Amino acid sequence: MADSLLARKYIDGIYIPVGLLVLGTSIVKREWTVYALLLGIALGAVKYIKSAPKKVLKPDVFQEFELKEKTIISHNVAIYRFALPSPTSILGLPIGQHISIGATLPQPDGSSKEIVRSYTPISGDDQPGYFDLLIKSYPQGNISRHMASLAVGQTIRVKGPKGAFVYTPNMVRHFGMIAGGTGITPMLQIIKAIARGRKAGDTTQVDLIFANVTEQDILLREDLDQLAREDKGFRVHYVLDKPPAGWQGGVGYKWLPKPADDVKILLCGPPPMISGLKKATESLGYKKARPVSKLEDQVFAF
Repeated sequence: MADSLLARKYIDGIYIPVGLLVLGTSIVKREWTVYALLLGIALGAVKYIKSAPKKVLKPDVFQEFELKEKTIISHNVAIYRFALPSPTSILGLPIGQHISIGATLPQPDGSSKEIVRSYTPISGDDQPGYFDLLIKSYPQGNISRHMASLAVGQTIRVKGPKGAFVYTPNMVRHFGMIAGGTGITPMLQIIKAIARGRKAGDTTQVDLIFANVTEQDILLREDLDQLAREDKGFRVHYVLDKPPAGWQGGVGYKWLPKPADDVKILLCGPPPMISGLKKATESLGYKKARPVSKLEDQVFAF
């Protein structure tokens, strides 16, 4: 998201220095004022260009990014923060798309194999200088186990953007979202973009059903609850396979918006869950989901 030309960094870093240069010149040697103004404009333009966010992702070339911070969420979940080349760098990832992470990993037969998996950052281009990944490590997972083994200072290989979904403000009236586990990541990216766009006129309504096995498995709950408190157009509903006694969360799909041309259902989670949800949404009256989703589909699975 581009900064306003009246942002504080431009006032302090460009407008005030240029103004002082022109004022000082007019006092010392008035006839040079025009030249001072032209010089100031040129220097200001150079500084503006240098301070503008720089997109770093390349769709066909893997690049290395260094792990700067690792925040343990649970025994098998962590948030990994990777540094971008400069404090003004951004991934340049469209909202709703993902990145590919590649690694050459040893196989049981002693050989090595290039493994590539897709992940959606939970940070956005409004946070320059780094990107965050929320990853759950699985015993049989290749890239997820590799990520869990990383130490601060080591690197990963990334390319992108990838994916068929790109969010644009007000593309639909109402999103119904169903996420399972780490399938929350693309949903969170879209929800945050909608919340940021409210002042610019984004009126999209969102109901998120977040399914997990136990209450302890709910990822990013504080962030989701805070977003729901701050944005009346977003509602989150927690569903558990194994609810504790007295659980006040919900059951089923009652929070999904009614099928309509300006409604879209987004799904993300484990393959068996997605397969079941595609059948369930069709039975609820939504258009039949394709095996591979396209942007125009009413039911889109990441």
